[in-house]
Amino acid sequence: MIKRSLSAASWGLSATAAGVLLVGCSGSVSLGTSTPEVSKDKLADTVAERLAATTGQAKPDITCPEALEGKADATTRCALTATDGSTLGVTVTVSAVDGDNVDFDIKADDTPTPAS
Repeated sequence: MIKRSLSAASWGLSATAAGVLLVGCSGSVSLGTSTPEVSKDKLADTVAERLAATTGQAKPDITCPEALEGKADATTRCALTATDGSTLGVTVTVSAVDGDNVDFDIKADDTPTPAS
């Protein structure tokens, strides 16, 4: 049974308990621009889908404050917000760029920030 309202702490612990550290979680987005960039909305949606697929849990609420530049090793930080208001940071790092395809790795922080 999948719990739909997990805190960020239990969300991360569940992923670790399942043997998934999210280090190997990756995504790929194909874009149609001369300078590849993944918009913040597309990035948030793709990260949420990948985390849900990797952990077998419901798609989390992810927000990304900026677009991800399509250059190798470029990074940005996104946030996973749990239903209790706690947050878990997520680092997104570009692993490869091939034309309009931007491949990236996703790693969630080990410790959540409690709700204020």
